[in-house]
Amino acid sequence: MLITAVGTPGSGQTHAFRVRHGMNPHVELWRHGLVIKEYLSADRVDDEIVVTAHVGPRTSTSQPPRTRDGVPDLSDDRQAGEPVRPYQRIAAYAVVRSRRGLLGTECSPRTAVPGLWALPGGGLEPGESPAQAVTREVMEESGQRVRLNRIIDLQSDHWIGRSPSGVLEDFHALRIIYSATSEDPTDPYVIDVGGTTQSAQWIPLWRWRRLSWGAATRMCLETHLRDVPST
Repeated sequence: MLITAVGTPGSGQTHAFRVRHGMNPHVELWRHGLVIKEYLSADRVDDEIVVTAHVGPRTSTSQPPRTRDGVPDLSDDRQAGEPVRPYQRIAAYAVVRSRRGLLGTECSPRTAVPGLWALPGGGLEPGESPAQAVTREVMEESGQRVRLNRIIDLQSDHWIGRSPSGVLEDFHALRIIYSATSEDPTDPYVIDVGGTTQSAQWIPLWRWRRLSWGAATRMCLETHLRDVPST
């Protein structure tokens, strides 16, 4: 992934860098005295994902990026001397609203967190743009058609754990998060049966906080859900 940071939109490039394995883009920008104000685009250019963001100088009131010490090891059956495969995965997700509520997906037993609720979305396939990937994933995981509104977040997470196939990975997740609207919502159903999604449903807005979500997802919803249009 390449991050291109610009000042006032259209004024020219301010800073650009490739996201190395394990790098948090927000921390890198903070080191250069910058914070993201708005995401402008995410495209595939010459087989590379390029995220362009409007940035500004950090100030005394800017909040530093959340970080943690070290890389957590979430594997509970790691063997001595077992090789660990570094893997950086770029994925796209969406906070989807409709007149029926928030679209949530329940993680299946194939994941390390069965029963946890998540945003619909997933990894990019070869040749896909982030927008194409999230539109496809929402359909596969819930049977819903959506209109993408804008990019609202870019998340970076890093841990050691096992993939659904059992491979021990040094896993770096880069998640592009969209705001999206379903104008004609239907009863959700999982098309990609046997994958990482167990079920999907429209969750009334008064109820979503009662469900179990990952920390990054819950923070994203607390920040952005109210601003996602439902129609």
